Amino acid sequence: MATKTNPGNYFEDFRLGQEIRHATPRTITSGDMALYTALYGTRFAVNSSDEFARGLGLPRAPIDDILAFHIVFGKTVPDVSLNAVANLGYASGRFGEPVYVGDTVSTTSTVIGLRQNKDGASGIVYVRSIGTNQRREMVLDYCRWVMVRKKNVDAPVQSSVVPDLPDAVQGGDLIVPHKIHIGSYDFDLAGSRFVWDDYEQGEKIDHVDGMTIEEAEHMMATRLYQNTAKVHFDALMQKGSRFGRRLIYGGHIISLARAISFNGLANAFKVAAINGGRHVAPTFAGDTIYAWSEVVAKTELSGRRDVGALRLRTVATKDKPCADFPYKDSAGTYDPAVVLDFDYTVLLPKRV
Repeated sequence: MATKTNPGNYFEDFRLGQEIRHATPRTITSGDMALYTALYGTRFAVNSSDEFARGLGLPRAPIDDILAFHIVFGKTVPDVSLNAVANLGYASGRFGEPVYVGDTVSTTSTVIGLRQNKDGASGIVYVRSIGTNQRREMVLDYCRWVMVRKKNVDAPVQSSVVPDLPDAVQGGDLIVPHKIHIGSYDFDLAGSRFVWDDYEQGEKIDHVDGMTIEEAEHMMATRLYQNTAKVHFDALMQKGSRFGRRLIYGGHIISLARAISFNGLANAFKVAAINGGRHVAPTFAGDTIYAWSEVVAKTELSGRRDVGALRLRTVATKDKPCADFPYKDSAGTYDPAVVLDFDYTVLLPKRV
């Protein structure tokens, strides 16, 4: 009798151009927002206050953009990365329509690249995933690549195809919610008076605060996103891995770094793009996460005198504060404390 359970796809099961319609659409609730705040302590005013959001012309507070990312990402896991060794990176990510309580988010993916590793035991799968709301409006469109095990090391695979992905989302491709207006932006309630004009290219910001990860927190967070990857949940299986314990979902570190970045970037009210990202090293319960950011570029937005974009590199470390901005040495080797190197673009009010 054929099994009725889903073992997940292994590397040899993927085909270039394959389209996947992921299961379990997700209707966002106020509980999702409250639990996200409880897990990360995010303080961005536009996501915290309906009144603040309405002051910008939005109908109410949208969910945090990174929470939207997690919901879209989580849909893909049973089909793309259930048998993953590790999620490796991101590129070409654009946020579209804001997501609100009551919206239903669904995700589809297309396989855009495949490359078997030299050991033949695994390979890299590149996918483009698009999250949409109930009106089929795009809420997130991004690419990622993940290392996936082979079930049969002798199974034939397609010839390698590695997609040519851009280094960054261009300013003209950034989406600014059309209803947003900054004229009544309340800087006292937002928590900072620093606007787009006050930041300089090359400037580095130590976000100072640290957060220690508890076992229950990362497990609860990953379940919240319906991310079913075994490496995050199955302690018995992970005993036989090279780490001997459960890995923390890399997106958990992205959320921690974004929340920590409030101290120094409080007016970065919206994430507009994910240009690239790399999970440099694994994290585990008990690690304390710190972060610092560098302003990579400043971009004027066509037709908007009230809003500007900052391209940021946010680097997260474990068990090492960031006063000296740990990153890479002259040979390009990451500092041993670095766990995340995240390149993304945010929107800030301008001085008008």
